[in-house]
Amino acid sequence: MNELTYSPVGGTRTGLRPPGFRHLSYRVFLGSGEDLYLRAAEAVLSFAMHRATGASVAVTAPVAVPGAHVTVGFGPLHAPCEVIWTEKSGQKSGFAYGTLHGHPAAGEEAFVVTLEPHDRVWFTVTAYSRPAGLLMRLGGPFAIVFQHAYARLCGRALKRLCTVNA
Repeated sequence: MNELTYSPVGGTRTGLRPPGFRHLSYRVFLGSGEDLYLRAAEAVLSFAMHRATGASVAVTAPVAVPGAHVTVGFGPLHAPCEVIWTEKSGQKSGFAYGTLHGHPAAGEEAFVVTLEPHDRVWFTVTAYSRPAGLLMRLGGPFAIVFQHAYARLCGRALKRLCTVNA
């Protein structure tokens, strides 16, 4: 993982909120039931959720595994990342990726599905980032708005993927 453009690495797993970064936390209720949880976990770990946002997604592995490279693109904007951790259990599944050179930001973003008490299924996006290049520095508040909009877009895409024909 020597290509990552930020430090510390792994804060989205440990809950560390490093200083000097903007922090994002977005959580949305998907529905109820273990079947929904399993469908949502699969959609997140296979990058189907990312694809369902309308983004172009290029990956070096069919599912999220540490070390896999992921490039998410919207039009001319491409964001290369590396998966730094994954988790797949009966109650929590997801992954985080960290930014690589060429990404407009420097930081980390996690996408996690949890099965909580009363079979309630939640999707959470957690991130910390700061501008890495001129584009994001010039974008200022618009860059922050875009990051929050992308988290909400992921939540809507996941809900749509996992509740159609459920």
